[in-house]
Amino acid sequence: MSTLQTDTLAPKAEPRPSNTVWQNRSFLILFLSGAVISFGSKVYELALPLIIYQMTHSSVYMATMRAIEFLPNLLLAMFIGVLVDRFNKKRWTQTMVFLQAVILLALFLLVQFGKASLLYFYIAGFFLMTCNYGYGNARVSIVKLAVPKHLLTSANAKFSLIWTLIDIMGPAISGIILMFSALHNGLLITACSFSLALLLLSFLDTDSFAPAAGRSAFLQEFREGWQELLANRPLWLITLLVIFLNATAGMFDAMVVFFAKDHLHLANSQLGMVLSSAGLGGLAGSMLVELCRKYIPTGRLLGITILSLGAAYLVMVLADSAWLMCVSLFFTGMIGTIENICIWTYRQETTPSHLIGRISGITGSIFKLGMVFTIYGSGWIAETLGTKCVFLGAAVSNLLIFLVYRRLSLWGLK
Repeated sequence: MSTLQTDTLAPKAEPRPSNTVWQNRSFLILFLSGAVISFGSKVYELALPLIIYQMTHSSVYMATMRAIEFLPNLLLAMFIGVLVDRFNKKRWTQTMVFLQAVILLALFLLVQFGKASLLYFYIAGFFLMTCNYGYGNARVSIVKLAVPKHLLTSANAKFSLIWTLIDIMGPAISGIILMFSALHNGLLITACSFSLALLLLSFLDTDSFAPAAGRSAFLQEFREGWQELLANRPLWLITLLVIFLNATAGMFDAMVVFFAKDHLHLANSQLGMVLSSAGLGGLAGSMLVELCRKYIPTGRLLGITILSLGAAYLVMVLADSAWLMCVSLFFTGMIGTIENICIWTYRQETTPSHLIGRISGITGSIFKLGMVFTIYGSGWIAETLGTKCVFLGAAVSNLLIFLVYRRLSLWGLK
């Protein structure tokens, strides 16, 4: 396993085709490794809440696990961003993926030998998400360095496309796998997937993603990131907006599995199929986003997605069958994908290459400010008032966010 290095070679120029991202070697490697990681993550995302539900049958414990997974983003993301800009990005991604594989294997062995407890899951979840964010931040930085600006929307759409294809296939496949085996085998499957991704990442060119020369002290670089973000007023306003959008999305997402199991009484395999509908929606969103950005100004497009997500959340309030649940998940997947790609691409387009790690880290941390509290609170609301009250709260909140957004200067953003 390569160790992190802090050599100061400037990034080596890489041939950058102007017509398609598919001719970009670095993009292809990230795309393939990302597909493998996404599949493993989907197995984990389905297995983990089911394991917690099997152990506790409590929405509070499930929501607590979900909230803990967002703590690294909230507490550490902005510092991780500085580190990503300081280290070789290939070696950083390899280290993050390797650590996740080790943690997953350790968690599997603990369950296999009857030594696991909720505390171990909470600790493992925190460190898994820390490494996951470290990998994601570096991937964004590599894309910024390797892909021309005019192809960034296309590159992000392609990444989203593979994620949503995994959203479609992953839960269905993992649901079938888990139906015929112990739930904790999903942890082993995920560890194996991450090991394969580690091998694929080794084909990235090391020197092309070395840190820029002339680095400052850690705190100085951290300050530079904040100065750049505050100077970019539209991005700063979007960052503040996403705090509230992520809070409502977190409320909704945290209760989907519990609602399916506790209210609709779906089997594990059925749950996998239902969750695939969100992937179908994401696939549609990935295919539509370039067209949407071409004909609809970014500001208005974001406003449309905010209001539409509220309507999709409202459908879940009315859901009394798996079919209506599928409808809600399809539209949340489609609209959420369009919204996310717009935000990611705007951030990449307006951020200097040498600051992308820091800006991604700072914004990523701020994005999650409200999620931990709303996710944890949603567990208690579901326990006392029912899960449909959580979904209704998310829908009403998005409507209020839209009414405020309509009065902001972001509405006129091109």
